[in-house]
Amino acid sequence: MIKRTIKLAEISVVKRPLPTAETPLIPAYLQQTYWWAYLHPRAVHFFERSWLINLILLGNYRRLSGIALDALGDALDGATLQVACVYGDFTEQLRRRLSACGRLEVVDVLPIQLVNLARKLPSDPRVQLTCANAENIGGEAARYERAVLFFLLHEQPEAVRRATLAEVWRLVKPGGSIVIIDYHCPDWWQPLRWPLAAVLQTLEPYALDLWRHELCHFLPAPAHILRQQTYYGGIYQLLELRR
Repeated sequence: MIKRTIKLAEISVVKRPLPTAETPLIPAYLQQTYWWAYLHPRAVHFFERSWLINLILLGNYRRLSGIALDALGDALDGATLQVACVYGDFTEQLRRRLSACGRLEVVDVLPIQLVNLARKLPSDPRVQLTCANAENIGGEAARYERAVLFFLLHEQPEAVRRATLAEVWRLVKPGGSIVIIDYHCPDWWQPLRWPLAAVLQTLEPYALDLWRHELCHFLPAPAHILRQQTYYGGIYQLLELRR
């Protein structure tokens, strides 16, 4: 597994994807299923709009990002891991919660997404962007106090999802926290249930796994659930775990 740490200053100057030889291979499922959302330069330009992200999340972006951030805490000491870049200002809001001695590492397999994220962040030595596959980030185990996965797991095939959670499990210290925000099977009365199912089946087919199974089904080991809650008629969920 090839991993490349990307400095904010480097990206802000280069402003282009790094050479393929220095980065992990882009998984086939991303190239085949999500090229339109994450890989194409025009896609990055198109989706990097707060109003559009809020529209995609049915007006719930600010609420759901706030829920995730509050679950992580107000003054984050030690090391925090964010798995995958996020359109919008989620990472900047997370950065603002770091204590003076806190650190944030954002891992993504797509250099174009890391470049885009670097453009949005001010220079901050506490923040590190790393190009690596979420399934195999590598490095020393148990080195983070906490990890957050914000709308990532629904975009992964089941085997990749399980591997990602196993890797996060390996990297978070015993007693640390894992915060997940993602889709959930809507309540039967939710009027958007079937229109949303059609959209997901067309554009995000792996998301329906989260309708069929609770997130704990994909974890590598039993975990202490601190909080499990659904929102907006069951469409979205928070899972907060103690490692």
